[in-house]
Amino acid sequence: MTPFHTLHREGLLILPNAWDGGSAALMRALGARAVATTSAGVAWALGWPDGDALPVERVVQAARDVVRGAGGLPVSIDMEGGYADDPAEVAALAGRLVEAGAQGINIEDGGGPAEALAAKIAAVKAAVGGALFVNARCDVWLRGLAPDAPVAEAARRGALYAAAGADGLFTPGLTDERDIAAMAAATALPLNLLAWPGLPDAATLKGLGVRRLSAGSGICGAVWGRAAALTEAFLADGRSEPLGEGAMGWAEVNALMPAVE
Repeated sequence: MTPFHTLHREGLLILPNAWDGGSAALMRALGARAVATTSAGVAWALGWPDGDALPVERVVQAARDVVRGAGGLPVSIDMEGGYADDPAEVAALAGRLVEAGAQGINIEDGGGPAEALAAKIAAVKAAVGGALFVNARCDVWLRGLAPDAPVAEAARRGALYAAAGADGLFTPGLTDERDIAAMAAATALPLNLLAWPGLPDAATLKGLGVRRLSAGSGICGAVWGRAAALTEAFLADGRSEPLGEGAMGWAEVNALMPAVE
């Protein structure tokens, strides 16, 4: 059992998602109680597409960077589908993430057979036990599976993941209040939702029984959008003033970074 486990016991854990050590340091400074990574953001920051494409060595190094930037806060690493089909390989990577300092992982079914993800979760738990909070991502809503009965299908998958040893259930794309309440009642695992257009606010989610709310790639995507707009304008006219609008100063940003040991 880790400090990250305890953050899911009551209330609502709001998790910003970092994409590198610097963004983790910023989130720590702004009062985050824990930091998770966004697989998309990490991949993009390293020049790779999202979708289980990032080399495992880069995943492990990114975990080390984020743990360092988080400065002692619990860190959860998004390991997508585990970067392998073989549960033993997935478990080996999970062990390396524990060594890097992670206290949690996200691992997803991608809309594939629930039994495949359950086997990976079981292998991870057999390898690292309570050293990791395993958040099982169920893509029923993201992939449009079981459109006539998404709650029932997600509950079925969640039961398999819980039996395999999962500590939490992540259902991105779920936004309807009635379905959220039904999903929270249908699973024994802490329910995690993704920031999404139309999702109720934090206070409402807490009342519905949700235990974790993740930003996902939302913050990172907003940064990319701002960077694209500034770059496009600078290439067009070379004006300096817009670059300083709303910007943090060099000293302010530099002070966020952990001291060199």
